[in-house]
Amino acid sequence: MPAATPLRCRTLVLGLLLTLAPALAWADEAPAPGKLPTVKVTAKLDGLRLGDIAWLRRDGFGLDSTTLARYRELGRTRFLDEQLAGDDDSLPPQVATQIRNLAVINTPMTQQLAEYQERAQQFKQVPDGPAKDAAKTAFQLYRRDIYQQAAQAEMLHAIYGGDQLKEQLVWFWLNHFSVYADKGPVRLFTADYEEHVIRPHALGKFKDLVMATLQSPAMLVFLDNAHNVKDKTNENYARELMELHTLGVNSGYTQQDVQQLMRILTGATVLPPKLATRQNLVARVRPGVLRDGLFVFNPNQHDFGDKIFLGKTIKGSGYDEIAQAVDLIVQQPACAHFISNKLATYFIADQPSSALVDAMAETFQRTDGNIAAVLRTMFLSTDAAAINGHKFKDPMRFLVSSMRLTYDGQPIPNAEPLVNWLRQMGEPLYGRITPDGWPLDSASWTGSGQMSKRFDFAGVIGSGRNRLFVENNDPAMSGNFANLPKDAPALRDSSLYRDAIAQGLSAATSNALDQAKSPTEWNTFLLSSPDFNYR
Repeated sequence: MPAATPLRCRTLVLGLLLTLAPALAWADEAPAPGKLPTVKVTAKLDGLRLGDIAWLRRDGFGLDSTTLARYRELGRTRFLDEQLAGDDDSLPPQVATQIRNLAVINTPMTQQLAEYQERAQQFKQVPDGPAKDAAKTAFQLYRRDIYQQAAQAEMLHAIYGGDQLKEQLVWFWLNHFSVYADKGPVRLFTADYEEHVIRPHALGKFKDLVMATLQSPAMLVFLDNAHNVKDKTNENYARELMELHTLGVNSGYTQQDVQQLMRILTGATVLPPKLATRQNLVARVRPGVLRDGLFVFNPNQHDFGDKIFLGKTIKGSGYDEIAQAVDLIVQQPACAHFISNKLATYFIADQPSSALVDAMAETFQRTDGNIAAVLRTMFLSTDAAAINGHKFKDPMRFLVSSMRLTYDGQPIPNAEPLVNWLRQMGEPLYGRITPDGWPLDSASWTGSGQMSKRFDFAGVIGSGRNRLFVENNDPAMSGNFANLPKDAPALRDSSLYRDAIAQGLSAATSNALDQAKSPTEWNTFLLSSPDFNYR
């Protein structure tokens, strides 16, 4: 940890964060309700206008030199279309290797589940006493390691991913279809959830994304559909699938629709651990069984009665009922509006214009829920390049954008601190207990405690003296900071700072930077300033 910044400096920057939000350099008068704002370009940055920078700050988690160079080369529309193709999951070779080496990534899920169940059973069988306490500690560390690996993989993708729009979408959908790692074995499924459920469908058809999350063991366990069987039903997932994932509250569905959807979802469950590694065993029990990885549709547990759902009759037919129900849901105008509004709230503004949301919803319905097409409508609107935005970064965006600006693509060998910092800022990955996901509005992240934490981590990141560059499995470095990098990143002298930030700074932030007494202090002031924390 770097030496403490003088109190006067801490007070100065925290005061800026808490009081100068309305006075950002890019601020302008808000547009009239229902109208798209007009972009007012006031400066040009080496071929990039302030509107371009504002657009890029919405498009990705944060700017780096590679992004600016590619944008200059292609221009906005071609740059956007390249990202919407969703083909670039590239990472720096060191980072890609780091992720591949994680056990939660390279070990088959069936094998991980078998090991988890075996360890859990062994722990339960240890008699009470000191041995039990030791076994409990060991099992807790094992569970912690599973979580840490999954969270680190997502953090590394977010910081270094070549397609930053896709990386933001992966986080957005992880939050939208939120799961809680601390519930039972859910943490065991989170890496698979990100890599094989969310990421492949982030830019595809929304109904395919819904179906993928529906079949994920992470979702089935978290929202209890694994226990939703005929004659012993559980409506938790059916309710949240409509209220939180697709239609939104007060969208016209009824409690009877919830109960009918619950019946439709009976039998959609997770393969029991003892059967998970035995190929095709369940398929021989009865025709109509569907298995995909750990997901299984078991007709023995399904209610085959006819259902009336959203005004339509769905004949009892087994798994096909689920696909029919999802089709009905995503075809509702309420679904198009709900998803469009939530995307615009995350990327554009806390209260996006009705004109923008309506345009996005029209695209959603016209393209059968094509996510890439909806995003294209949003990002080619004047809203996306408006320089009068007041969208405050949530902790994930703050942390990732700080890393991208400060280290500009330099790989780190140890992502564990990132996971811990995000937790301390109150937004841990897979850490939302309730299924509504972390809030997307600015007000939820602008309290004084949050500002203080950001100042602290701005100092840690900006100093260069942190454990990000220390192998996390090096016992010789435990508690030893003597050999950590001593030089703060030369952020003030970088072309990235000059091209993307310098000419857009407010007078108040520039004045604060002028009072910095060292490179570490200067970096801290910039990363904790209103100009950086607002987009």
